[in-house]
Amino acid sequence: MSHTLRFFMTGTDTEVGKTMVTAALASAMRQAGILVQAIKPMATGGPSPGEDAELIAEAAGHPPLNLISLPMPASPERAAIEAQQALNYSEILTWIERHTGPLLVEGVGGWEVPITRSHRVSDLAKDLNLPVVVVAANRLGVLNHTLITVDAIQRRGLSVAAVVLNEVTPHRTSLADWNLDDLKRHLSMPVIPFPYQPKPDLASAGKALLTLLQN
Repeated sequence: MSHTLRFFMTGTDTEVGKTMVTAALASAMRQAGILVQAIKPMATGGPSPGEDAELIAEAAGHPPLNLISLPMPASPERAAIEAQQALNYSEILTWIERHTGPLLVEGVGGWEVPITRSHRVSDLAKDLNLPVVVVAANRLGVLNHTLITVDAIQRRGLSVAAVVLNEVTPHRTSLADWNLDDLKRHLSMPVIPFPYQPKPDLASAGKALLTLLQN
């Protein structure tokens, strides 16, 4: 079923572990013999191609695939304004659509981050019409952020393939267990825990998610 493994990777916010989860899934796919491309169409906050694009590409086993990198750590729209550049949404969409076969498309920031004045990350995912993997950080507030994000995705007519609850601290508390239980109770799609890993074995970390997505 590798031909169906095409997903849009988004987060409930920035800094929730979206890139690490994308890299783990790409690494697991590569280890399983799936020729996946892990791409980062837009990156902000550093020089081209950006650390995120480099990490997910290394995990997938190919050179970084990034179209736009802007130095300001902000939304693509604001970063482009500050760089006195104009982003062309159609060019971004066309660039992504050129990539065939198994594919992981990592978004930027959260679901409604502006790309241009008239387009957001949610528009890009809708136009690509890919199932969405949502990454959320397992901390106080994750229930609200995740439920809002999932509702917004579904209102756009897209399916949520899975929610990945990322452990962002090694100190696990009762709250972390409660968050996992509560999200499983309130959501109809799979909720997968992603363990805290300071030096992650990416392929092992992504194996459970890959197994779920293949079924």
